[in-house]
Amino acid sequence: MVEVRIETGLLIRLHRGVYAVGHRQLRAQGHWLAAVLACGPGAALSHREAAALHGLRPSSRGRIDVTTPRRLRDRRAGIDVHHATTLKARDVTNLEGIPVTTVERTLVDLANVVPQDSLAKALREAEHLRIVDAKKLQATLERARHRPGSGHARLTAVLEEHRRRGAQLTRSVLEDRFLKLCERHGLPRPRTNLHVEGLEVDACWPDCRLAVELDGWARHQDRYAFQRDREKGNALTQAGWRLLRFTHDEILRRPAETAALIAGLLATA
Repeated sequence: MVEVRIETGLLIRLHRGVYAVGHRQLRAQGHWLAAVLACGPGAALSHREAAALHGLRPSSRGRIDVTTPRRLRDRRAGIDVHHATTLKARDVTNLEGIPVTTVERTLVDLANVVPQDSLAKALREAEHLRIVDAKKLQATLERARHRPGSGHARLTAVLEEHRRRGAQLTRSVLEDRFLKLCERHGLPRPRTNLHVEGLEVDACWPDCRLAVELDGWARHQDRYAFQRDREKGNALTQAGWRLLRFTHDEILRRPAETAALIAGLLATA
């Protein structure tokens, strides 16, 4: 039956044992699924194409990355086969009907095959889409610690920079840390989430006309938010307020400098 359908053109061979039905005009997802099927049970789309399927980066290559827990005896045309005995069921999910590595495993794998700036961009996109779990990512990275290549060091550096910029903090957590900083350094407790001049500010001392905005990554994931904050700063300045902006790094790692700057402005108000 298969031979008859091949002869009549109903089945078109893509890989050994894998056929398209009726025509070759497949979407990228069709070629990705065919590549996974060609690599046998337990295989999953991985690395660059997995990142593309998760929406972390565009797909721009002709070859397809597939990871399999078993070593294949022969090559697969158009497929870069990665053998990994560490690929477990918890590292694989199903998206659009395609077995694919999880976002966390994809980022760990991606670290071995793309530059650090591209990796950082993929991580930011994963957070923007709210599809990455920080704890799972760290655990996946630790399980891959002894894999060859520079991927572990590269992703570790990207995660450290990501944390330094406060990407993982919500607004409420950042505000709590700021209030503790004020208390610890003897600053007057500010009013929080107060509306002044028709605008909401994160913290302020109204009598001194001093306001503080706390800049966590989650608040600046689009151009609209970035533009809105700049307009707010200009409006407050025009109304005679002094505005300070602090990042997670300044609050957590340089609290004394941050407190000194606030104290100096309060003293001269």
